[in-house]
Amino acid sequence: MIESVSGRAADGVRARQGAGTPSPFREPAELQALGPLQFVEALAVVADWARGPLGKERVLARRPLTDAEAIRHELAPVGQLLALVGRGESVDVAPVPPLDSILGRLRVEGSVLSGAELVAVRQTLLAGRIVAGELKRLVPEAPAIEPLLRTPLDRTIEQRLQLALDDDGELLDTASPRLAHARRAIHEARDRLLKKLDTVLRGLDAHTVPAGAQVTVRGDRYVIPVRRDSRKRPDGIIHDESGSQGTLFVEPLAALESGNALRSAVADAEREALKVLRDLTELLRPAAVQIAELHEMAVVADDLVARVRYAHAVGGAVPVVGGDRLTLLGARHPLLLARGLTVVPFDLRFLPEERTLLISGPNAGGKTVLLKTVGLAILLTQAGVVPPLGAGSAFPVVTNAFADIGDHQSIAADLSTFSAHLVLLREVLAAAGGTTLVLIDEIGSGTDPAEGGALAGAALRHLTDRGALAVATTHIGVLKTLASEVPGVVNGSLEFDAERLQPTFRFRQGVPGRSYGLAIARRLGVDSTVVRQAEGAVPDRERALDELLAHVEERSRAVEAEAIALGTRAADLENREARASVTEESQHARHQELTRRERELERAGRKEARRYLLDARERVEAVLSRAKDVADHAAAREVRRELEEAAQAESAALERLETGERVAGGGGGALDPGQRVRLSTGGVGTVHEIRSDGRLVVALGAVKLVVESSAVVPVAGPAPKPKAPVAVDIGDRSAPTEIDLRGMRADEAAQVTLAALDAAILAEHPWIRLIHGMGTGAVRESVRSVLKRDRRVAKFDFAPRNQGGTGVTVVEFEDAS
Repeated sequence: MIESVSGRAADGVRARQGAGTPSPFREPAELQALGPLQFVEALAVVADWARGPLGKERVLARRPLTDAEAIRHELAPVGQLLALVGRGESVDVAPVPPLDSILGRLRVEGSVLSGAELVAVRQTLLAGRIVAGELKRLVPEAPAIEPLLRTPLDRTIEQRLQLALDDDGELLDTASPRLAHARRAIHEARDRLLKKLDTVLRGLDAHTVPAGAQVTVRGDRYVIPVRRDSRKRPDGIIHDESGSQGTLFVEPLAALESGNALRSAVADAEREALKVLRDLTELLRPAAVQIAELHEMAVVADDLVARVRYAHAVGGAVPVVGGDRLTLLGARHPLLLARGLTVVPFDLRFLPEERTLLISGPNAGGKTVLLKTVGLAILLTQAGVVPPLGAGSAFPVVTNAFADIGDHQSIAADLSTFSAHLVLLREVLAAAGGTTLVLIDEIGSGTDPAEGGALAGAALRHLTDRGALAVATTHIGVLKTLASEVPGVVNGSLEFDAERLQPTFRFRQGVPGRSYGLAIARRLGVDSTVVRQAEGAVPDRERALDELLAHVEERSRAVEAEAIALGTRAADLENREARASVTEESQHARHQELTRRERELERAGRKEARRYLLDARERVEAVLSRAKDVADHAAAREVRRELEEAAQAESAALERLETGERVAGGGGGALDPGQRVRLSTGGVGTVHEIRSDGRLVVALGAVKLVVESSAVVPVAGPAPKPKAPVAVDIGDRSAPTEIDLRGMRADEAAQVTLAALDAAILAEHPWIRLIHGMGTGAVRESVRSVLKRDRRVAKFDFAPRNQGGTGVTVVEFEDAS
């Protein structure tokens, strides 16, 4: 059975373990299914996502747990980090080197670590700092990783190691002042020795030294080569000879003192180097436990992030663990995915009372792959690895796992294939219980089909009665009716395209599969007489079942095709409704916008009309004033009467314009181009054209609508005058100080602006306001271009925000005085 992990070992990822602590995931000998399911091979695919070798080893050491709470504890940080990675968040860790033996030596008083070992500790401290910072950053979004977090060591320790050692573990001169001094003494002593030896060597004749002779080293002593047979060789110590024995390597007596000085300097440097290594080791010794914790944190984090990366790469989702229902959604085989193959996912849903799935169908249809996928999905999840599953998957926790897949023939044990299957079946039946997972490929095969089928049926009944979770594949026809006879047994099959003789790998639950043996034989050209004889030899019961299954398959394909067609139609209708909704909304919004613009234009027109009437009244008063001087009092009275009548008429027209009063007679009167009308939708526009069919083209600002004549009602008052250059009277001393350019093209606005500038200068206005709106900016840029070129303009700028902002430009003129 699968061994349960409890206590401190169960909390392996969060316990404060030292390096070298055995992994909490131990492989129990009873877990027979791991080998046939290639569990370790599947873990190797996950381990390849680790950053360092220790993280990879930790992933490979994982084995299924049996406690649901412990499994959920393992999966919780994976799920939280997986959600972050899915949102584009980066999650990374730094690898650490092996530290088991180093930490062991560090615990021994008086031990001294080598330079390479100290570099390994330095790498661990740096990686621990990086990992701790990464975990601390992620804790707010992934609180399940907080127990992993450890406090890094004081940074001065890292800095001390950094100053003392290079990446290869060699001590640097900055390790200590004495070491630097000792190394300088070595260089000086070596230089003196080499000069002395070079002097001696140059003093010897050509018969004494071999050709190309130079100073060399033998036994840590500097020497010169001389011929053995030379009588003029210098006195000294012979340290070595050549392979031919014709050359001796001599340390001359004249250089002996310098050589000893060099050896003394080297010894001093070695003593100082050992002292530095001892000091560094003593600096680390009190922190041995904390170093071990940081190392373990980095390894566990590497293991965790590797599982997260793998789950993200295969599109996995954390399943629900516990309960008694098996649900696999979008399941795929991890090893097939790792090979880069296109894998058809399958869904498997068990009701609480369903315990056994019997899969049938042709060879090479994917039955064994599905069998292994179910087992790997359950066992990988219980080992803390998210397999290639879709969201919504769930399954119970199993404590026993058996898999009978492949040929177990053993010559050494004197077991045939069938006998080997029976030995394993005996163990399975003896151990089966409510938390047992049983996977059997080709159950009942290897012997007489009748006896094999009977034995397989009895075994599946027993497993179902014991509550075991079982998945089996078969070609035996009599087993296909087992689902209708035994509660808790469910049929399943994998589709096969008989026309193309190819499997589709699509799983269908609830329907047994056909073997297609005779159909394939016919398609492959086997003699038709032989095929007919074979068909005649098939028992009537199996022939009837095969015909029924063929009808079911045909009907299922028709139903699926109809469902696809209905789905397509439904999607098309949804798209149409969505487009119609969008169109209706856009039309409503456009209508509201047109109504708003029409009301703004109407208010602007009323404002212009009011200004026009006030100007007219001022002109009337001026004329009346001059009329007082007319000699003919009768004529003056007549002028005054006529002007007052005109002013009253203009005032009445203004009142009708502002109240929107309709012309007497309603909408039944004749309409002419230029006539102002009110639409039934509420807008007021101008008749632009009367078509031959009686419909009207009505202009509302810059928009033209085609409406029925019955949909409009004439409105009193003249049509609004177009905004054009002629609207500005250059000779008028009362020229307007505000010019509305909205609705004009850029070239029109430029002409009106120029005319407005002329009129304002003549009227001696100090400033004017040009209303060009925001829009696309074309009118604004055209206006500002005119203003930049006009020397009469002192300055111009946008109006304050509460007076129009960037939609209005205020122009100030040069002082003419």
